Amino acid sequence: MRIGSRRWLGALAAGALGVAGLATPARADDRDDLVRQQEQQEAEIENLRSSLEGVDVDLQNVYLKLQETQAQVPGAQAALLQAQNDAAAAQREQEKIGARLDAAEGELDSITTSIAQGEKKLSETRDNLGEIARSEYRGDNRVSTVELLIGAKSSADFFNALSANQAITRVQSQTLTDVTQTTAANRTRAQRQKAVQGEISQLKSQADAAVAEKKSKEAQAAARTKELADLEASVTQQSQALEARRGEFQNSLSAMNAARDDTAAQIARIDEENRRRAAEAAAQGGGGGAPAAPPAASGALIPPVPAPLYVTSPFGMRVYPFDGGWWMHEGVDLRSACGNPQYAAAAGVVAAVRPASGNGTHGNQVILNLGYINGSSYVVVYNHLSGFNVSVGQSVGQGDVIGWTGMTGMVTGCHVHFEVWQDGVVIDPMSLPGFYE
Repeated sequence: MRIGSRRWLGALAAGALGVAGLATPARADDRDDLVRQQEQQEAEIENLRSSLEGVDVDLQNVYLKLQETQAQVPGAQAALLQAQNDAAAAQREQEKIGARLDAAEGELDSITTSIAQGEKKLSETRDNLGEIARSEYRGDNRVSTVELLIGAKSSADFFNALSANQAITRVQSQTLTDVTQTTAANRTRAQRQKAVQGEISQLKSQADAAVAEKKSKEAQAAARTKELADLEASVTQQSQALEARRGEFQNSLSAMNAARDDTAAQIARIDEENRRRAAEAAAQGGGGGAPAAPPAASGALIPPVPAPLYVTSPFGMRVYPFDGGWWMHEGVDLRSACGNPQYAAAAGVVAAVRPASGNGTHGNQVILNLGYINGSSYVVVYNHLSGFNVSVGQSVGQGDVIGWTGMTGMVTGCHVHFEVWQDGVVIDPMSLPGFYE
């Protein structure tokens, strides 16, 4: 089926710029989604390499570079979001430490004031005690009860003098109590003052560290912002560069169509020859001419590389990445490292060995005629080989090495491209019975 170009890169550029439009994440919980999106996009790059086969290799590289750049955007967004969250957390920590420091300094001021007031009170109390001591020494204050009784002119005088004497005693006792309590309180305040001073010193160190951490996180956020902006600018630039090369894409489409037509024509000739020989053999009662190639003993084809098989690009219709048009992928692409051997699907005769030079999009190609299997003419095709192990007209057995995995032709990575043609029509190799056996 021919490849038809419906749309070019306008939608692609719009999509790329749409990715760029995600520069400012809305919520912190978007981060996991962004990381998963990046991982998914990176996994799709390998599939894209297969889906681009047939296009000019340089143009493929431009497109893949764009895809790889786009795949980095979610990661950059996640990194920016994390950096913003870290900077916000550092800001909150700085504010929390600042509040604690303010509270501690306020407490220290209060303690210092209380200590000063206590010292003033102690000084005044000590002055009072000194005066009391001097009065005691002179005998001014203390009069015995007998002396009061003798000196009293009346019972009323006695009780008044006794009451006054007791009041003086109470003042003396309270003054001593005040000294004791104020001294103890100031001692406690001094201990708390020392503890708060230590706490303030520690908080100041923490505050300095918090300021440094905040500056570091803000710098990281700024770097992530620039990284994301650079990626978005790169996406835009690469999209524009790809749009400017639209003509090259159209040329690649023409080359791909021509290469497919050429392969289909050769396979049609092989099928016709198989039918002719089968008809001759039938006319001679099976005693004369033979098919062009012996059938597989079990009728089953084996894959070109050993299991387990990893399909990087399946058989069938799909959207072409460049223009959104539908096209037919006539084979299946399988993961295989460069230099790995590829094997004959069944016994047959080598119908064509085409070197990459002059073979368009296919690169090094082997066409193997399997002859008639279960009443149908089968031909298999191997593209992009790094080298050949067979020659035209050579008979091969099932499982013989026909060549080695490569990346010749218009592809950007090593892989297997394997086609199966049944009576001139391509079929899905993965649907064949025994293909995994």
